[in-house]
Amino acid sequence: QVQLVESGGGLVQAGGSLRLSCAASGRTFSRYHMGWFRQTPGKEREFVATISWSGGWIYYGDSVKGRFTISRDNAKNTVYLQMNSLKPEDTAVYYCAADQNFISIRSDYWGQGTQVTVSS
Repeated sequence: QVQLVESGGGLVQAGGSLRLSCAASGRTFSRYHMGWFRQTPGKEREFVATISWSGGWIYYGDSVKGRFTISRDNAKNTVYLQMNSLKPEDTAVYYCAADQNFISIRSDYWGQGTQVTVSS
């Protein structure tokens, strides 16, 4: 069982930066691949980024490539999402996910989400 708690969301102007954190409970965090998704009302949850259990494999969604960076600290049971050059279209609730197999919309564990609002 893994419990995930996101933090770091807020209101920022376009062009600004935010860093989201996702703290995981349990002693087996290092065995899980981690990912970030985002969702706006009336739309499907959108893939943002994923990182393998070792950090050796990272993949980004096309809309965030070159602007967002995912990282993890297994000693702190935490995964991060550094978001730079934010745009109004990045406004969404951001969720982190954990899975021992691969990250997808059907992943096993999810956080409660943190709101990110980018003003123009």
